[in-house]
Amino acid sequence: MKTLTLKNRFQTNATLLPNDFIDNYMVDANGEFVKVYLFLLRHLDDPCSSITISTIADCLNNTENDILRAFRYWEKAGLLCVERDADGKITGLELQKTARVVKTASSSSKGTEAQSKPAPKAPESPKVNSKAVQIDTFRAQKEIKSLLFIAEQYLGKTLTHTEMETITYFYDTLHMSADLIEYLLETCVENGHKSMHYIQKVAFSWAESGIETVAQAKEQSTIYSRNCYTVLNAFGIKNRGPAASELTYIKKWAEEFGFSPDIIEEACRRTISATHQPSFEYTDKILTKWHDRNIRHLRDITSLDEEYQKEHATGKVSARSRNVTRNLNNFERRSYDMDSLEEQLLNSN
Repeated sequence: MKTLTLKNRFQTNATLLPNDFIDNYMVDANGEFVKVYLFLLRHLDDPCSSITISTIADCLNNTENDILRAFRYWEKAGLLCVERDADGKITGLELQKTARVVKTASSSSKGTEAQSKPAPKAPESPKVNSKAVQIDTFRAQKEIKSLLFIAEQYLGKTLTHTEMETITYFYDTLHMSADLIEYLLETCVENGHKSMHYIQKVAFSWAESGIETVAQAKEQSTIYSRNCYTVLNAFGIKNRGPAASELTYIKKWAEEFGFSPDIIEEACRRTISATHQPSFEYTDKILTKWHDRNIRHLRDITSLDEEYQKEHATGKVSARSRNVTRNLNNFERRSYDMDSLEEQLLNSN
């Protein structure tokens, strides 16, 4: 095949990216981290540039925490020196010269090795153990490669580029362990969800809930399954999981109200008795009332029922008494002429 010759006729208004960065750093980094580095490189020599973490986040459509994670990553890799004040707030950034020493298969076959002199660091910048960085990077690459293979086995297909980036995002940005990501894939597939969009939503939910281990994920999964099964079974709903709106109600009753499954089941049973059909809205009214009355056990519900029966019975007696009094007051009294009646009796004799 004929060799292609590349020509560049556009030399101005450009950002110079070192080949060493492309060859040795970019391949290991998360795509969002690379975007942050390129953004900083773009504004490095711009005298009119005045950026903040918020500005970078807005321009790259990321959160400020994502930007800070990128700073930490490049600082650990030795390409960025982050200057901080006494309170630990970031006051400046200094891009460092690429200095990683990497021995590739092609270079070893030729018997050559790329070497470069490490760039000096500011006194306050922590020292970076390049060997430790290489070991961590190698371990991360190995784990991600294994995760991508496992994901293909669970999903039963070859992953798209976007799906591979999503799984890498779980590992690099959400800082989920390889075991936790594998359990995430296993749980979603077992529940009939192979959509990466659904898997991503579950991952975000776990991250927001502070789940960091498989044990924590299993505990939440058990609670979720028990609560959902309780409600769906009490309503007689078979062969499907809860809809999004129904799941919102279930989470409200179990997590916000803190009700145990037996109390939730009792509310569902009373709903069916009253409406003769499943109604999450009706059950929510019952449980909201019980929550306002500080119900915590089934015996509390029994006491509440007895109190209601007494009040109801007292109300009936009071209403009956009022009706009798009203009837007596409305009784039309007759007036008789006793002299006339006496005369009629005498005459009849």
